[in-house]
Amino acid sequence: MLLETEKFECRSETERLVIRPLEEEDYGNWLDGFESRGASKHVHDPGRLDMRECTREWFSRLVEKHQELARTDRAFVFAVFRKADGAHLGMVDFSTLARDSFQWGRIGYTIHNQYWRNGCGGEAVKEALRIAFRRLDFHRIEAHINLDNAASVKLAESCGMEYECIRKGFLYENDAWTDHLVYYKNAESPM
Repeated sequence: MLLETEKFECRSETERLVIRPLEEEDYGNWLDGFESRGASKHVHDPGRLDMRECTREWFSRLVEKHQELARTDRAFVFAVFRKADGAHLGMVDFSTLARDSFQWGRIGYTIHNQYWRNGCGGEAVKEALRIAFRRLDFHRIEAHINLDNAASVKLAESCGMEYECIRKGFLYENDAWTDHLVYYKNAESPM
């Protein structure tokens, strides 16, 4: 765990992307990524969002919240930027489920829909998994995916995650306990 005053810094680059925690100066690119979203393309895509409450002050609190989550080892939130122009493409995050003898976490990912179908999602998730195993000391990472989210399943599989099971009544969402597919990867899995 980091000291209370330490900043969580963890940056990684791929051929096209930069993956790192949000910083105060990212506000413009971050906001533009959300405001440039297209209409929803399926049930798991929120499409355009109302960003009026997301002021620079609101964003500063978000950056600090992400830092606090990392300092306390509860979650690690990474922004995905395009190297060429700094465009904010989306986010990848890891939640700590258990440490000690488990070193177990959960991955979440979202790419703004205007950047779909160009391989950036897979590139970002693969690199984020490397970060999880090599720098955050996780041994096992799981993705919990809605049964009808074929795009997320395809992304998980393209990143080498393996199907494990369906967890029944696993997550409370939309006023009901829902089943989820569980995909996993561990530190010994080929990258």
